[in-house]
Amino acid sequence: MADARTKTIAIIAGDGVGKEVVAQGVRVLERLSELRGWSLKLVSLDLGADRFLRDGATFPAEDQRFVRESCDAVLLGAIGDPRVPSLDYARDILFGLRFGLDLYCNVRPVQCLDDRLMPIVGKRASDCDMVVFRENTEGVYVGVGGNFKKGTPDEVAITEDLNTRKGVERVIRAAFEFAVAHGRKRVTMSDKHNAMPHAHGLWKRCFDEVKGDYPGVEAKHMFVDALCMQMVRAPETLDVIVTNNLFGDIVTDLGAALQGGLGMAGSANVNPGRVSLFEPVHGSAPDIAGKDLANPLATVLTIGMLLSHLGFEGEEAKLIEVVREAVRTGHCTRDVGGELGTRAVGDWVVSQLR
Repeated sequence: MADARTKTIAIIAGDGVGKEVVAQGVRVLERLSELRGWSLKLVSLDLGADRFLRDGATFPAEDQRFVRESCDAVLLGAIGDPRVPSLDYARDILFGLRFGLDLYCNVRPVQCLDDRLMPIVGKRASDCDMVVFRENTEGVYVGVGGNFKKGTPDEVAITEDLNTRKGVERVIRAAFEFAVAHGRKRVTMSDKHNAMPHAHGLWKRCFDEVKGDYPGVEAKHMFVDALCMQMVRAPETLDVIVTNNLFGDIVTDLGAALQGGLGMAGSANVNPGRVSLFEPVHGSAPDIAGKDLANPLATVLTIGMLLSHLGFEGEEAKLIEVVREAVRTGHCTRDVGGELGTRAVGDWVVSQLR
């Protein structure tokens, strides 16, 4: 960790629109640091497709060591470039951070900030305010499995869904702890233990045991198909959701549709009390890269989560209100109803910081 008097943030702009939106996020951090008198050290790391095409490096050991030993947080733009058909370099960076730092909680707020962004007829923005805790280091993403007789009519393909008691319990507890700390009333755990009795049976048993330690929080179980239906039918009934890696990946993108699209979706990959990773979730969007079209508001929301992680209380709520006002007044990009470009949105956000 960095000196307690200085917060060190590694900046990985990455590929495509990641570079454009992270540039606006850096402006927000620099302006807030100036206004508040913070000591923030922002260190840019040259990682992504450009670096890989230049010298073949993906996530060098010295960068891994710097992040692990000297940083308090990482801000990541996006990874992915059509010039590199293989995503091995992207996996090295993303999995090197998530697995290497044991960032077992992927935290995704699903909050609609304006009525006109709500796609469900008859619902208002206030009906959508939930937080998803996705287990981030296990499940099908660990890559256990293989192929037999690959490429033949008799091919067999197997992917293992790896779940450990330690991994399941700690993310479930994190969801309950978040609910208690933020005055949330309900935690819903979602699995498919009727179809996967061994792997997801562990989730159900663990949830039933852990919920007893939090008597002030309503605990509810839903199968993932029912959860998806509920997110569309009655999002106002959902508060904190905790689920496995694969299901969390799916339901959070569904959630993004409820908040105005991926350009409004921020996220954190955290291990509480340790260096953690913060990234908007829209991807590198190579089709619009370099055109000043990318929505930087997800990055602004992500900056809010990063500042909360670093202990700057109240800043996340202030940034949420700035983003809400940007959408309300049309100081936003076209995907959420405005006419501004990426840089102009950044200009407006910075101008609103007090």
